[in-house]
Amino acid sequence: MASEVQTLRPGAGRIIQHDACVTEGANWLAERDSRFARALELTGPLPLRRKPDGFAELLSAIVSQQVSVASANAIWKRMKEARLTGPRKILRAADEELRAAGLSRQKIRYARALAEARIDYKALRDAPDEEVIATLVQVPGIGVWTAEIYAMFSLGRADVFAHGDLALQEAARVLFCLPARPNERELRQMADAWSPWRSVAARILWAYYRVAKDREGIR
Repeated sequence: MASEVQTLRPGAGRIIQHDACVTEGANWLAERDSRFARALELTGPLPLRRKPDGFAELLSAIVSQQVSVASANAIWKRMKEARLTGPRKILRAADEELRAAGLSRQKIRYARALAEARIDYKALRDAPDEEVIATLVQVPGIGVWTAEIYAMFSLGRADVFAHGDLALQEAARVLFCLPARPNERELRQMADAWSPWRSVAARILWAYYRVAKDREGIR
């Protein structure tokens, strides 16, 4: 029987739009694996973590690369104040303006590449997960991890997982009592069992990582 809280989008599959969607996925995972149930006892309710979609969200992700959260926030604030968060503004701005906002030479190149890509963000809302990721990684400066995070939180995809994320790998090692941190391929194989709620499994593992780091000294 179809759930009352799930949202299905043709082509895109199940979409997480509300806290109830996250709860549904967490309950599904906990019923199938007691280790997820144990993790949820420690983490409490999971965050929805939905974000806007579109150019500005991906540009913000580029800005955040390889800098601290505080630095990223400061740069993004300057860019918003200078109204440099849209594709036309980026293409029309001189390099000096973008550098004044805090972008490095490499990030200026990435920002312009994103603006020139002319991605149809509305069309991505209905595209299959694989197509979303394949489209985004064609842009210089956007890797698989960034594309997966965009699919999970800006598009609300319920069955996407960031297999290369080190925090997810380490959380899986601790929660599932593995002898070593699983690599990307090994975590991908593990995550197959969590479909169709792999995005919620990721939320559980991220939340568990924060709790376990404090309690058990994860390094």
